[in-house]
Amino acid sequence: MADPGCLAEAEAAGTCPALVLGLNPTLGWRERLRARLAGTGASLWFVAGLGLLYALRIPLRLCENLAAGTSSLISGLIFIFEWWYFHKHGTSFIEQVSVSHLRPLMGGTEHSISEPGSPSRNRENETSRQNLSECKVWRNPLNLFRGAEYRRYTWVTGKEPLTYYDMNLSAQDHQTFFTCDTDFLRPSDTVMQKAWRERNPPARIKAAYQALELNNNCATAYVLLAEEEATTIVDAERLFKQALKAGETIYRQSQQCQHQSPQHEAQLRRDTNVLVYIKRRLAMCARKLGRIREAVKVMRDLMKEFPPLTVLNIHENLLESLLELQAYADVQAVLAKYDDISLPKSAAICYTAALLKTRTVSDKFSPETASKRGLSTAEINAVEAIHRAVEFNPHVPKYLLEMKSLILPPEHILKRGDSEAIAYAFSHLQHWKRIEGALNLLQCTWEGTFHHVSVYPKKELPLFIHFTAGFCSSTAVIAVLTHQLPEIMGILLKLIWAEGAYS
Repeated sequence: MADPGCLAEAEAAGTCPALVLGLNPTLGWRERLRARLAGTGASLWFVAGLGLLYALRIPLRLCENLAAGTSSLISGLIFIFEWWYFHKHGTSFIEQVSVSHLRPLMGGTEHSISEPGSPSRNRENETSRQNLSECKVWRNPLNLFRGAEYRRYTWVTGKEPLTYYDMNLSAQDHQTFFTCDTDFLRPSDTVMQKAWRERNPPARIKAAYQALELNNNCATAYVLLAEEEATTIVDAERLFKQALKAGETIYRQSQQCQHQSPQHEAQLRRDTNVLVYIKRRLAMCARKLGRIREAVKVMRDLMKEFPPLTVLNIHENLLESLLELQAYADVQAVLAKYDDISLPKSAAICYTAALLKTRTVSDKFSPETASKRGLSTAEINAVEAIHRAVEFNPHVPKYLLEMKSLILPPEHILKRGDSEAIAYAFSHLQHWKRIEGALNLLQCTWEGTFHHVSVYPKKELPLFIHFTAGFCSSTAVIAVLTHQLPEIMGILLKLIWAEGAYS
């Protein structure tokens, strides 16, 4: 005989119901039967389910569908594991395996950075392409000047044009570009290292002036003032020219000492980044001030002297300037070099390629005529180029067709996302408008092919999948109800049996 105190305690706690019910002689046969049915309810339902599957094996063709569903089961297990791994580690397991294990087997390696023109510099270029292909968020190659352009929006509207997240990414970029471990050797660089970390723009500007008091040739201080204090493009260009003069002097000094230690090599990398950044921004100033040919020359020289993909994709700045000059043959030459399968794609590359193909046929294109006689070879090529561009970034057409309002582009973009579409359309809409009929062909192609098509089209599932999902779900619900509400489920089961016997 069990201890009555133990039984009362177990009954009150809701634990060991089988032990209590099994040893309590005062229960009637109905209560004991109901308790046993409640305890074995899940097993009964499982057996009933197996019997139902056996009875329906021929109508549902289970044997045939079982073989066909094996791959779906494996795919589902892989999906569940990938989802769990991503939520736990914040990255894709398949991507990690590809980058860490498969890429070295396919020839991907890492190399250190050395002086321009050397063999290791070429290897660095290849490595940088691999690293760039893994980026999720990219710097906008055509980002505006904070003081001369973004601040004007704040003056007019009283609102900030950049998000805190965007500005935080820029702060990280500035620290990566303009600082290194040897900053403590130069007091002005030490001050600027703190300046790039300041969140308040007046504090950054004040620190830049302090750095110039310590060293009148502090290139990064001029860069900060040109970006944030200058209120016009003319003022920004003047400050960038001062930065260029100081940056070239520091760069030559770093070149002479680069082989003395790893610290000097890091300093050369930093001074190289500063010099390239200054020249690129000077080219953008010239572009905005109407000196487009000068801007093109500076960009071409940069692409020859330094790796083309390490700093803000200078070739995209070049594409935009060449389009402004309507030098379409030169645009095609740049695309032939950078629109390659081994290089990362962008909306600028894909849509510029589509624009060049569209330009040859858009002025004479008519949907009614094309539907009657069919598309010519050139029109087919143009339509395919538009398809390729829209498949890369489906957000762009709404901005080019002005179905969505343009806003100021951010400093960072998400590839294939809405932010990239805004950045591209903000700079390239005028080039599409300049070519007669280009937007018309884009609209016809986009609306006819993509406008009413979901990005994730629904697929019709076979009956077996629906039945299996419903059966498993209902079984799980019945099992949970039987465990949580044994008495009610027992009574319900008794009623079902009684109805079956009566009928």
